[in-house]
Amino acid sequence: MLSTKTESGPDTVIEDWYLGLAGNRSARRNHWNTKVIYYRAVTELLDVRPGHPLTWKSVVGAARPRGCRSTFYEVAGSQARRGMVDHLIAHGSITSYTIALHYRTGDPVVQLIDETKVWSFWPYRQRFRPAAGDGDPEQVPESLRALLTEWAGAHPGLAAANCCRPPACTVEDLTLLSAGRLAPTRAEARVAEVLRQAIGR
Repeated sequence: MLSTKTESGPDTVIEDWYLGLAGNRSARRNHWNTKVIYYRAVTELLDVRPGHPLTWKSVVGAARPRGCRSTFYEVAGSQARRGMVDHLIAHGSITSYTIALHYRTGDPVVQLIDETKVWSFWPYRQRFRPAAGDGDPEQVPESLRALLTEWAGAHPGLAAANCCRPPACTVEDLTLLSAGRLAPTRAEARVAEVLRQAIGR
């Protein structure tokens, strides 16, 4: 089961990152709240003006109740605290490291968009239930395809951003579901194609 936290802990590296920050520990919780402020700003900007390039200034300007340069660089960029890519690298598995290499970037706005995609897609991921009838393990399961299509329909600008790069959690999930048949790079390409079809690219 990939979509919920069990008593034994998170099932994936990205789930561990997400739940570790969104949990109840006060210091991390405060940092997570700051991240969410910027995730919401990115989502709103891309919803209103899909395809319009974002800058750190436009994201800070959209952050509510008040954004500023210092908090932006706390959540994005090379000095950001508790970033998703850093967590993948620290885990050290071949899968997590490969995903990290594909999502690693020197552009803080691109990095922030990638994390925003995971945050935005998370409620949909919680509904993902792999089923026996989902077909070829090397393809995107129909249940996941339907959720990705629903998410992209709700947030087409966010889905299209960063050249339709999918939420990293879906790449990790699909890689693990394939039981080694599908490399992360191929999993990413398959999920990206689903998003392109969903938004008509």
